[in-house]
Formats: sequence, structure tokens, C-alpha cells
Amino acid sequence: MLVVRPARPADLPALERLAGSATPRLTNLPAHRDRLEERLARSQRAFEAEVEFPGDEHYTFVLEDLERGEAVGTATIRAQAGAREAYYTYRQETLIHASQQLDVRREVQTLSLSHEVSEASLLCAYSLDAHYRGTSAESLLRRARLMFIAQYPERFAEILAMAFPGYLDDEQQSPFWNSVGRHFFVRDFQDINYIAGVRSKSFIAEVMPQFPLYQALLTPQARAAVGREHPEHESAMSEMLAEGFLRSRHVDIFDAGPVIKGEREHLESFRHAAWHPVRIRPAHSLPDAEPAMVANQRLGDFRCVVARYALSPTGQLMLSPEHAELLGVEEGRAVLAAPLALAGAEHDPGYDEGEL
Repeated sequence: MLVVRPARPADLPALERLAGSATPRLTNLPAHRDRLEERLARSQRAFEAEVEFPGDEHYTFVLEDLERGEAVGTATIRAQAGAREAYYTYRQETLIHASQQLDVRREVQTLSLSHEVSEASLLCAYSLDAHYRGTSAESLLRRARLMFIAQYPERFAEILAMAFPGYLDDEQQSPFWNSVGRHFFVRDFQDINYIAGVRSKSFIAEVMPQFPLYQALLTPQARAAVGREHPEHESAMSEMLAEGFLRSRHVDIFDAGPVIKGEREHLESFRHAAWHPVRIRPAHSLPDAEPAMVANQRLGDFRCVVARYALSPTGQLMLSPEHAELLGVEEGRAVLAAPLALAGAEHDPGYDEGEL
């Protein structure tokens, strides 16, 4: 059985392993023991704190395989992306250069430093053991965070954001970084990616040029990488677009990976989530039903699992004794359930109209 729960100090070895095996290596999940220890301590404080509005809280979760007795995945929510320091991105913009005398009018694509995403809550630091990829574990770990946010909306912003790793070439180098950032730092992408993870990304914005970058002056490879996610994250992008997120004009200042944003009330998991009292029945007697994410309502002891969305005629959610015990709920207690499958559009919904 798999369960998503808050990370604990004992999960440190698992987080080290997951950070080291992430593809590609993640800036927000550095394979650095001291930083991961700080992350776990910070997360524990966030779960224990009384919070009335989003701030500098980081909530780190793990996906535990109970049969193996270890964490096989991790994911984090930053309550406010720029609570401690501005969260910088590049915003894609269009400038018009025109001359009536020469009868010339050209639309030029630029990238401008921005910290507009700073107020959003950020879903980040996702890594899953390779053995579980392509299974329901992916969706459970990725979207259980939405089930948590749905229960404690005062802790998070109305706008949620996700920054996806950008495109890397066959040598694991970033064409965008080599065309832009490398000129100012004289370091390889992997080196600077690790340094930023151990420290922060703020120093990048402090050294990078403050003026807009004209994309026409970048290399063709760099231009092609702008707003393009790493191939290993294409399925994750598709799922979150189906969830209701929209592509934004923002890209990462490192590798130009895409940033997507979504309003909470427009996301599928929020729109279709419902509270149900629990009715416990033997697993063999439960009717066939579509799988659902089911979460308890305990802040520091949050649990989310995949179970059948089997409802009684009176609206009770029928759970097996094993699932009820895993969630720590008794008969009659309420749980939050949302369909695991997403009915969102299969095609790319495009950009957020507010950013056009």
C-alpha cells in the first residue's frame, strides 16, 4: 500500500536518495544532507504552526511504500514562493519596433526579469523512485498536495504555480544557460544548478542583466528551449494542464523551463472534491468503482491514499478496514475524496488569458 504523509526526520536517507536520482537534478531538491535536514525541520515547524495566511512555510511530503517500509517519493509546497526573497522568473513579452519612414514593423520577442510569481504558492521538489513511474503513484504524490491545500486554504495563495525543469541536450547541458547565464558566471549549468540549490537563486537575478533580453540575439538552440519542459516531465505537464493549470508567460531564469499557474477554484481536484462520512466494509464486499484520492482531515498527521470511490446509497464512502486504518479514521468520520482520473481537455489549453 502507498500513502502520502508529511516527511519526518527519519526520512532523510530516502530524501538524499531521491534528490540524487531526480531526472534532471532539481535546484529545489539538492542532494545535500545539511540542506535536506533543514528542509525536514522547516517542514515539521510548518505543520505544527498556527497559520492564518501564507508565509514562508514549506510543507514537505513523502510517498511511503508500506510493504518496503520506506519513502519512495517526495514533493513540497512552498506556501509563498517569494516569502523570504523575490522569486525571479523571465517573463516573455513582445515589443514592436516600427518606422514609418522605412515602412518597417517588426514584433520582437523579449525576456524580462520579473518577480510576479512571488505571491503564488509553489508546488515543487517532486521526485519519485523510477520503479513507480507510470503508475498511479505518480498522480497520488503529485496531486495529494492539492488535497492538502483544499483542506487548509488559509495557508496558501489563491494562485498555485509549478516550475518545470527545462530542456537539456544530450550532454545534460542547458542551451539557454549556455547562451545567457554562462556569460555572467563562467560556470557549467550543472555546477550553477547545484550552487543555487544549496544557496538560493536570488544571486542569479542580482548578476544577470536587468534589461530585457532580445530572443533574436540568442542561439537558435536557446530560443527553441524557451518554455520547453524536460522530456522526462512531459507527462507531468500534460496531467497538470488537464488538472486546470495554464501555461504562463513566465519561464525559469536558469534553463527557461515553463512555469504554469492555476486558480485554486478552477482546478479539477478542487471542483470535484467532496466530503463523505466513512463506512467500513470488508475489501471483498466493496463494489467496483473508479479510483479516487482519499485524504483524512488531520493537519500534522495528514494521510492521502488511492482507494475505490464506492459510495453507499446514503453518500457514505465505503472503505476497507486496511484503508481506514491507514487513514486513521473510524466509521462515521469524514474524509475528503476526489477522482484520480482527470476529465480535463486532452489538448493544450494554451496560455492564461490574463497574461496575453
